[in-house]
Amino acid sequence: MEVGSCCGKADGERPASVSDLQEEGKNAINSPMSPALADVHPEDTQLEENEERTMIDPTSKEDPKFKELVKVLLDWINDVLVEERIIVKQLEEDLYDGQVLQKLLEKLAGCKLNVAEVTQSEIGQKQKLQTVLEAVHDLLRPRGWALRWSVDSIHGKNLVAILHLLVSLAMHFRAPIRLPEHVTVQVVVVRKREGLLHSSHISEELTTTTGMMMGRFERDAFDTLFDHAPDKLSVVKKSLITFVNKHLNKLNLEVTELETQFADGVYLVLLMGLLEDYFVPLHNFYLTPESFDQKVHNVSFAFELMLDGGLKKPKARPEDVVNLDLKSTLRVLYNLFTKYKNVE
Repeated sequence: MEVGSCCGKADGERPASVSDLQEEGKNAINSPMSPALADVHPEDTQLEENEERTMIDPTSKEDPKFKELVKVLLDWINDVLVEERIIVKQLEEDLYDGQVLQKLLEKLAGCKLNVAEVTQSEIGQKQKLQTVLEAVHDLLRPRGWALRWSVDSIHGKNLVAILHLLVSLAMHFRAPIRLPEHVTVQVVVVRKREGLLHSSHISEELTTTTGMMMGRFERDAFDTLFDHAPDKLSVVKKSLITFVNKHLNKLNLEVTELETQFADGVYLVLLMGLLEDYFVPLHNFYLTPESFDQKVHNVSFAFELMLDGGLKKPKARPEDVVNLDLKSTLRVLYNLFTKYKNVE
């Protein structure tokens, strides 16, 4: 992506062919066949023969859902990396060299990648990026994800490729975030053929529905119960209600509706304290949560307590429990039931 970077800054210092090429680029992009692209930079139009460059149409960048997607992903990355004292402000500028992606993957996957810590050269950056992306691919390929990015596209600060990568990671690691659904952007593709620049527009889908994105994960017994054995579902619910009340009754609490009474996370937190036999300090969670975020905080905190207790990370997302998704709530409670059913 450093094409033309050695050219001087003043127009007079540039070779005439480069100036002509810039003009060609602007004409190609602003031709009647294509909507005007206001923020084309000269380096975006300095292409080799048959080379192509892609960029998001400025109107798509102003779309509220697109802005929300970028913000949610930025906030998520910064939350994950808070202990590393890394603050990401701009996805394409901060992630292209592989340094932040390495830290993010190591934190999410609980692994350590064998790469150099700091690499200044482009070759070194691409080698690091290659190692990081290979580790990502090893995680995602078995799940059937379409890998819509490459070393060159990420290192080239292609925001669409970076967003595809982050959305896939967020879904794979069941990030405690809610991605906006049906985010689509218009991408301008500029390609040089026979010395002339040609531009075209394509639509790129960044997110579908949460259900479809989460549907990439393997089905389990609860999918089967809901789809094929609804009669047995009531038996499972009754068993889980008996199990949770056996413990919650110690605090004079009682559950009658699984889908609603665990949605704010309070009972989940208290239940973990009872099962593991410790008192949960009240300042760690909201005893009377009012907002969606406070409820998500409670459920996320309960999930942390589960991990501390040696349980696997729940398949459900905190947001799904808060949104009264019965299947998600049952998965969480059944996870507890299988480990603690003999606890008095």
